[in-house]
Amino acid sequence: VLIENRIMTRELVIATRNKDKKKEIEKLLSGLSVKVLSLYDFPSIPPIKENGATFEENALTKASVCAAKTGKFSISDDSGLIVHSLGGAPGVYSARFAGKNVTYDDNNRKLLKLLKGKQKSRRKARFVCCVAIVTPEGKKRIVKGTASGIIAERARGRYGFGYDPLFIPWGYSRTFAELGEKIKNKISHRGRALRKAKKIISGYFGENYP
Repeated sequence: VLIENRIMTRELVIATRNKDKKKEIEKLLSGLSVKVLSLYDFPSIPPIKENGATFEENALTKASVCAAKTGKFSISDDSGLIVHSLGGAPGVYSARFAGKNVTYDDNNRKLLKLLKGKQKSRRKARFVCCVAIVTPEGKKRIVKGTASGIIAERARGRYGFGYDPLFIPWGYSRTFAELGEKIKNKISHRGRALRKAKKIISGYFGENYP
């Protein structure tokens, strides 16, 4: 049952209750004259299960449920860190790598423990972000962004969230958490994916966006 009528509005719902993620996505979508909402604005929608085997599946599930429940243009980001020497872990389990209801620090400590003593060649990693876009009519698109680098030997920096204090992108000596918002958003996996998504969103709402 739709919570609201399927009326064409200039509103976009981010299918998340993660305040850090919502804040970052809002910043990356700035410039569009679209009101950005999140699942906090729709408290009657229950938690959406993320049981897909891939980032694409999880992102599409969340955006599809959100669009169906709200009748609004919805997007969802599913992101994670892939460490090659760990067989791709934490992958789709990045947010709950150390267990359920854990903190960012818990996940970071577990990752550092698993990589303790490993050489630089064994610390290569890649951030992946998949953004699913679903219209009120049910049309679906998926865009993707990646960022490659290595895992630092200790957490560094105060900016950002998640694994940002551990991830050093190629070509830089500082972690995402040390680089700051402007540089991180320019080169990050989420920044790259959302710039692609922004073009799709602007086209849907009839805006001109380069």
